[in-house]
Amino acid sequence: MNGYWNKVLRVNLTERKWSEESIKEELLRQFIGGSGLGAKLLYDEVSADVDPLGSENKIFFITGPFCGTIIPTSGRHAAVTKSPLTGIFAESDIGGFWGFELKKAGFDGVIIEGKSRSPVIVSISDSNIEIRGAEYLWGKDTVETDSILKESFSPHVQVMSIGPAGENLVKYASIITDGKHGRALGRCGIGAVMGSKKLKAIVVKGSKEITIFDSSSLTKSIKSMVDGVKKATLALNKFGTSGGVIGHESYGNFPLKNWLMGRWPEGAEKISGPKMAETILIGKYRCKTCIIGCGRKVRIEKGQYKGVDGAGPEYETIGTLGGMCLIDNLEAIAYGSQLCNRYGMDTISTGSVIAFIMELFEKGIITKADTGGIEANFGNEQAMIELIKLIAERKGIGRILGEGVRKIAEEIGGMSIEYAFHVKGLEIPAHDPRAFNGLALSYATSNRGACHLAGFTHGYEKAFVMPEFGYEKPHDRHLIAGKAEFVVKMQNLMGIFDSIKLCKLMLVGGGLRLSTIVDWVSHVVGWEDYSLDELMTTGERIFNIKRLFNVKCGISRKDDILPMRFLTRKREGPDVVVNLPHLGLLLSDYYTYRGWSEEGIPEQSRLAELNLT
Repeated sequence: MNGYWNKVLRVNLTERKWSEESIKEELLRQFIGGSGLGAKLLYDEVSADVDPLGSENKIFFITGPFCGTIIPTSGRHAAVTKSPLTGIFAESDIGGFWGFELKKAGFDGVIIEGKSRSPVIVSISDSNIEIRGAEYLWGKDTVETDSILKESFSPHVQVMSIGPAGENLVKYASIITDGKHGRALGRCGIGAVMGSKKLKAIVVKGSKEITIFDSSSLTKSIKSMVDGVKKATLALNKFGTSGGVIGHESYGNFPLKNWLMGRWPEGAEKISGPKMAETILIGKYRCKTCIIGCGRKVRIEKGQYKGVDGAGPEYETIGTLGGMCLIDNLEAIAYGSQLCNRYGMDTISTGSVIAFIMELFEKGIITKADTGGIEANFGNEQAMIELIKLIAERKGIGRILGEGVRKIAEEIGGMSIEYAFHVKGLEIPAHDPRAFNGLALSYATSNRGACHLAGFTHGYEKAFVMPEFGYEKPHDRHLIAGKAEFVVKMQNLMGIFDSIKLCKLMLVGGGLRLSTIVDWVSHVVGWEDYSLDELMTTGERIFNIKRLFNVKCGISRKDDILPMRFLTRKREGPDVVVNLPHLGLLLSDYYTYRGWSEEGIPEQSRLAELNLT
């Protein structure tokens, strides 16, 4: 097939065997690839009652039809599994170079199943597949692992690995690619699933070229839009995603003191993208086929944090390790970020857990006797760093902190549950749902738990437009009427991006039009009758198959909720518009528009329309 190899690699670690399998074109057209196809495979192959860290759970690493082509930002892949953190559907998306190299090796995806008795790596070099012992790598961090494997195989291989956090089954452990300039399959604890299977890394190298149905038309279409995307994303190229810190803080979107504070302008300025550019930035890096270049290279050559050398902290990391913990030392945040990458831990969950502990410490719910002598005060950068190490190594208080805020609150009990910020067990990203009603609704209904990327709505409630959906101006962020329809459309669209494999930053400033994506599908795959209607129906189908897996896991209306602080405590301060999301009205409209029951279960009539019966 054009755009696909129509081939996935299935690796059984229990039996140390592998096989190649094809996927019907009908299934590819219905679910595209990436997290969409991964979700369908998860639904079909993994029971809702399996232990996420047991041998029966599986991980689906899936690319998309655009991956392996010259389409900008298409060098991506997704990971799908059942989450050990939330116990429900898990997905994570990543750029870098690994997915592109897998496609060059002749595979659309890799399915990992079973569990090895001892540490192993999987090596994929075109059709040459090996499962090798990896005891010598167990305990190594992700940067060391990348270096050792490139020295062993070739400097040109791409490595996807876990660090000590994944080995120690930290429930929000991540999977890292690209060495010291690491990109992360960060959320939901997929690194812990990989660790439970004793799979240290997957090494890949390919030499094949994917076929394109109409390469001439594709090239022409890409050339026509490149300048527009580059112009719309100049700020991202200059300052990275952290360039948004000052702006988001100015109107109450940036997270502060475990969501307690309203404003912190002086602190935000000290840890922002412009400050990074003035101080520790030494260069930029890009994912494969990227025309934006938001990646930061940072280095600290003197002082307390001397030795930091690698990926600079992204906006979310600065928001959680910085704003959430009230730490205004950019170098300390960069060091904490590097620790998380090397250990293999999600910075969003890590920062949220630490901020949670800081609030418990401030309120006297826990003391130094609980923290092992650590003064876990807000603003204490040394406490943040020590807690990161304890979590990754599962030592002292880190044994419980590695379970995530929901389990920590259950363990501590009492009032602690009031300060544990999560949706469905997944900690909140660095955007305040009180600033955007659409974001509040998207957080509550996202299939993996709290996720700002499930709908990417906040950008379209503040600055961006989507004329092809009828939104000629940003959707009023405090509106109730019409908000559900807006959120559903955006969630469906983001499901396409996560499946077809495109970076969502391509949408910034209206740089990429939806009609162009439709054209690219026709040019790459050869589905010449493909339309925007089919694209969006596919996005809706993908969202619903994820919800159906969650329904099997017991998810319903009772779980589509936000922490009470977001619904009852006003965020106030200069230039902050006070708003408390009316989640009841929003959910009622949302279920109606989705064609779900009042309990949040997809109705059979809508499933029939989506060919999901």
